[in-house]
Amino acid sequence: MTSSGITHDPAPARLAVGIVSAGRVGTAVGTALERVGHLVVGCSAVSEASRHRARTRLPETEILPVADVAARSELLVLAVPDAELASLIAGLASTRAVSSRTIVAHTSGANGIGVLDPLTEQGIVPLAIHPAMTFTGHDEDIERLASACFAVTAGDDIGYAIAQSLVLEIGGEPFRVSEDMRPLYHAALAHGSNHLVTLVVDAVASLRAALEGQELLGQELIGDDPNGLAERVLQPLLSAALDNALRRGPAALTGPVARGDVDAVATHLRVLDEVDPHIAAGYRALSLRSAQRAGAKPELLDMLKDER
Repeated sequence: MTSSGITHDPAPARLAVGIVSAGRVGTAVGTALERVGHLVVGCSAVSEASRHRARTRLPETEILPVADVAARSELLVLAVPDAELASLIAGLASTRAVSSRTIVAHTSGANGIGVLDPLTEQGIVPLAIHPAMTFTGHDEDIERLASACFAVTAGDDIGYAIAQSLVLEIGGEPFRVSEDMRPLYHAALAHGSNHLVTLVVDAVASLRAALEGQELLGQELIGDDPNGLAERVLQPLLSAALDNALRRGPAALTGPVARGDVDAVATHLRVLDEVDPHIAAGYRALSLRSAQRAGAKPELLDMLKDER
């Protein structure tokens, strides 16, 4: 509150933003911030792929060394892989490249603001702002940000207000994750998104094996390229299953495991093993977890636990 009685937004209407580095996440966030009036004044890019991404998504932004990006920034976004974050922060702190009172936000899901301590000790405002979204490097990344939820962790109420304002500006939904809960939060997202990809790819491979050589006259051949018949068969089924799970929880579970059909599950394991033993092993593990969720009868649980 100022002497005039006007309350100012904790996040200025226009910030000079620096991006380290110009990867899938960094350039998507930079583009989203520019669209709402902030100015990306510099980004770092080492590989040719990241330099191309920077030139394409942020054509007016100068590609600079990390220290120069930091020196120009009022908001410095550290969008590097988790394994590189701590060493990047240590380097910025040792060279005192970041001015005090700079807002420094990293996009790591696994980390809170503790990893920023070397810079926090030098007077920066630490934020952890993680978009709960997968990034492909394509144009849809930027559009998806506008409907994504963002996990925010900050050191105080002012930090939370800044993080919330930034997320709301680009159309996202902020939610708070405490420092000690960041690893569990990240594990939940990785379990859901990464393992979903593996599950779907295994299902596609199995369905291709079931359909290959039986194409109708004039129908495309079953092959290894994506977006084929197997994917089209699975897409509405998997979309409905995902929607049902998110809307109805465990009650959405259907199929032979939910029914306790031991013979059907045993048959599935046998035919999947003929296609790929690794797919069969994945089916067994997920069926056991599904059976536990469904409170299945002991015979099914025992069969799934027996891997002989």
